[in-house]
Order: sequence, then C-alpha cells, then structure tokens
Amino acid sequence: MAASIAIIIPTLNEERVLPRTLQHLVPHQFNEVIVVDGGSLDRTMSVLTHHLTELNMVEIQVIETDRGRAKQMNAGAAAARSDILLFLHADTQLPDGCRSDIERVMSNPACVGGRFDVQFEKDRGWAWLISRMMNLRSRWSGIATGDQAIFVRREIFNYMDGYANIPLMEDIEFTKRLKQFGHVATLHAKVTTSFRRWEQRGALPTIIHMWTLRLLYWMGFNPHTLQQFYATIR
Repeated sequence: MAASIAIIIPTLNEERVLPRTLQHLVPHQFNEVIVVDGGSLDRTMSVLTHHLTELNMVEIQVIETDRGRAKQMNAGAAAARSDILLFLHADTQLPDGCRSDIERVMSNPACVGGRFDVQFEKDRGWAWLISRMMNLRSRWSGIATGDQAIFVRREIFNYMDGYANIPLMEDIEFTKRLKQFGHVATLHAKVTTSFRRWEQRGALPTIIHMWTLRLLYWMGFNPHTLQQFYATIR
C-alpha cells in the first residue's frame, strides 16, 4: 500500500504566489494539504478560500497560528495524519512525478526523509548559477533548505520534536539533525521557486548577505540575533 503524503504550506502575505502553487498541487492528488497562515494582512486567506474548490480531490485544512515559519510548520505537522510530511514554500511548485519519486525513495525503510533539487522560474544567468550552487552544496553537506521541499516520515518528525523554534535557519538546523536518524534522499527532480528575493535586492548582494548569515550561524551566533540582519521579501 502506498504511503500517504501531507503537504504543509506556511503562509504570510502570499496572495500573489499562493494560487499558482495550489493549482500545481491538484494533479498530484496528495492525501492532505494543510495551509498554516501566520497572520497575513493581505488577501492570502480570501485567495485560499477561493481556490478550495479546485482542491476538492484531497482533504485540505486551513490553520491560523502565530507568525514564524517553524511554529507554522510544526502546527501543520501536528494536524497531519499522513505517513509522510512534505513542507512546501508558498512560492514553490513541485515537479511532475514528484509523488512517485517520494514513494520510491521512502519505500526503503532506512530512508527517513529527503529533498528535491531546486531551480528558479528564470533559469538563466545568476538564477541558473545560484540554483546549481545550492544543489551542489546540499549534496556535499547533506543539508537542505526549505526551498528544496523537505519531506520526512511523520514518526521521525515527531520523535525529533519537529522544527526548532528559531526565527531563521530552522531548515538547516532540522536537516542537520535529520541525518542522524538515517538516509536522507537527494532527488534530482527540480522544484521551481521564485527568484523574487534575489531580484529585489540584487543577486550578488543577496548571495553575500545569505552566506554571511549562514557563516555566522555555523560560528555559533544565535538565530535570534541574526534575525536583526535578515529581511523577508514578499
């Protein structure tokens, strides 16, 4: 029997990108879709309500909780009943055949979770280079970022107590711990995500900014301190 899969989407002011992500989920026929909103001030909730009829093939829940991606993803996981949890950013679309890819790697009992490769919507120039660097870094380190659609067995996630309640780097911290519990699959299929952060601030300044934050994190700086230097762009 195939494993059941829940998609968990944390949202905050995502009215522009959420409709496309929801539409892309329809043909995959996942068992659950759980959207966890952190207090959006735009039309995210009304946009979501409008698209619920398109997702009538699956069970969908809408949860409202405190702001914070880690808190939101943990709340979504707590509401899920499926065997596998997949955490998906609101501006990211899964590739064709993704469900089969997940079922294939997770049929191995030694595999505790995994992630996809990533590409940006504009797959050229800086976007092409940055995504390939992200994928190579992830394969080398075994650590993934949320852009790569991290998935995990629900029982492992619960045993790990989910994501650490920190304001950023929660994905890196989580996948670093996840490696201790078994094999983490690195799928070659690519999710497609927005290039908006890089476009707004400029590709090179954003590279420097993000890598500086990660370096400081690896050096032991508190994520709550680093949050002062991080700007979320929507």
